[in-house]
Amino acid sequence: MSINEKAILEEEYERSAVPIQARKSLLSVSLVWIGFPMIITASVTGAAIVTSLGFWQGMLAILLGNLILFGYVGLLGILATKKGYNFSLQSAITFGRKGSMIVSGLLSTLVIGWFAVQTGLTGSSMNQAFGSNFFLITLIAGVLYIGVTLVGVKALTYIGAISAPFFFIFGLWAVGDAVSAGGWSSITSFAGNNTLSLGIAVTMVVSLFIDSGTLTGDFNRWSKNTKESIIATGTAFPFANMTAMVFGGLIAAAASQNADLFQYIAAKGGAISLIAVLLLFLNLGSVCSHCLYNGAVGWSSLLGKKMRTTAFVLGVIGIIIALSGAWNHFITWLNLLGIIVPPIGAIIIIDQMFIRKNADISESFRSQPFVAWFIGSLAGLVTEFYAPFLSTAFAAMIVGGAAYALLSRKTASAGEIRNAG
Repeated sequence: MSINEKAILEEEYERSAVPIQARKSLLSVSLVWIGFPMIITASVTGAAIVTSLGFWQGMLAILLGNLILFGYVGLLGILATKKGYNFSLQSAITFGRKGSMIVSGLLSTLVIGWFAVQTGLTGSSMNQAFGSNFFLITLIAGVLYIGVTLVGVKALTYIGAISAPFFFIFGLWAVGDAVSAGGWSSITSFAGNNTLSLGIAVTMVVSLFIDSGTLTGDFNRWSKNTKESIIATGTAFPFANMTAMVFGGLIAAAASQNADLFQYIAAKGGAISLIAVLLLFLNLGSVCSHCLYNGAVGWSSLLGKKMRTTAFVLGVIGIIIALSGAWNHFITWLNLLGIIVPPIGAIIIIDQMFIRKNADISESFRSQPFVAWFIGSLAGLVTEFYAPFLSTAFAAMIVGGAAYALLSRKTASAGEIRNAG
């Protein structure tokens, strides 16, 4: 690689810790995070929640979900910062070297599904707003998003620096326009159609970023210290994600229906429509490049390949999935993530922050985390069918972590008895 290439394409440390001298500034890591959840998809989710629950209860669900994400992602980020490990290496401490191949492989695959959903949403949104060809726009968008990802974590910083302010400014304008038309009193009194429970709504908020949130090590390993890691996480949850969801919720309440922020701006016509298109591509390009980066870092670590080569292959697969119409399964996708992903992060937190504080990658396979993962996911599934008023994601998270703590204590007690004998 030439000197000029090295200046653009930095070392990504796919299979080793990021050394202290290579760590990024607080601003850089914060820009990586803030450009991730301040997106149109979050505003769509916020609009759907408020449309169902009404204004005040919808805002409560958005707040609770974001606080859960902040605690969950923040703790995982602290652990990643201390060792400089990406998620694949981080999970190998808890699940073992071979065990992490299952966990990291699953999450790195799921996040490519998320890349596909967002890429498909680009084509779908353009088709709905302007009648554009879904397949052509999706293909163009996917190629552009792959190109951004190939530059690496540096590109995530740059696109976040552009996308987040752009979204905030025009989102604020759209909200102001909607509020002036509907009035605050009608917005705050909006009752919704009661098609969701509070628990399901909270799960939707959490599930929106639970996959990449669990993979936070891929981003927070670049932080210089734990304080900066927490601050960077805070720019995403609750600030960026909640801002986007509140924008969507306000517009939905003002319009008295599930209104899409992009569609609302695009419908204004003229030059505003062109701005809406730029917003769409910048915004979804940000989340897609982040997701593809997560998947590429995970699979490159597992396969012993370079991140950029892996990103290209996974990106092509993601485009094919997007063209198949993955966007139509958006809510189903969130429900799936809310059941199987939260226990993974909770188990890692309990293990590395409380039970084995100084542990590192030393074992090939550890069975207790997998048993706890199964128990946590089962609890999420039971909640989904028998207690829908509760949050599936939160239940799976708490039960999975608690199950691991109990299993570890039982294993430790059994070891003490053997040693005493």
